[in-house]
Amino acid sequence: MTITTYKWTIQRYHQAIEAGIFDDQHVELLRGDIIVMPPEREPHAYYNTETADYLRLLLGERVKIRDAKPITLPDNSEPAPDIAIVKPLGDIYLQHHPYPEDIFWIIEFSYATLNKDLGDKKDAYAEAGISEYWVANLKNTELKVFRDIQNNRYTTELTLTTGTVTPLAFPDISVQVERIIGLPKINN
Repeated sequence: MTITTYKWTIQRYHQAIEAGIFDDQHVELLRGDIIVMPPEREPHAYYNTETADYLRLLLGERVKIRDAKPITLPDNSEPAPDIAIVKPLGDIYLQHHPYPEDIFWIIEFSYATLNKDLGDKKDAYAEAGISEYWVANLKNTELKVFRDIQNNRYTTELTLTTGTVTPLAFPDISVQVERIIGLPKINN
């Protein structure tokens, strides 16, 4: 016997959302699969909010910072990254979520979802052509920065615990790594 799984399209996914099929469950579509997102714990929510506020101060009206809002990718994916730094296109986003060409970079805060964020999500973002992807690893207090796409894969990976990082799209901005990942815990 062969097991066949159902692959969702973005259109069917939107129809299911409009029909209330998922109720208030936090789900996202990744490569045709519906992923139920785990509840957000306090550190995740804290760093997500603080980083979004920090980036709004740094970048001003040059961008729109979207927290946990969907983006649309061409491979039947509609993930909701923790932070998407996108072009400020105004009411265009009433018609569609940001497409890859609208996205400057994406940030995910990871603890429970670290394997997915460093695996399937990283691959999906690279394949979609999103030029920069950051993962704040809350388990190890480090920032992973992925850049330089070749053959649908990120070829540069930086692991940062201190200092600053400059986003590719904004070479005039320096982002303090500690503001993204927090300070290391001191054991007494």
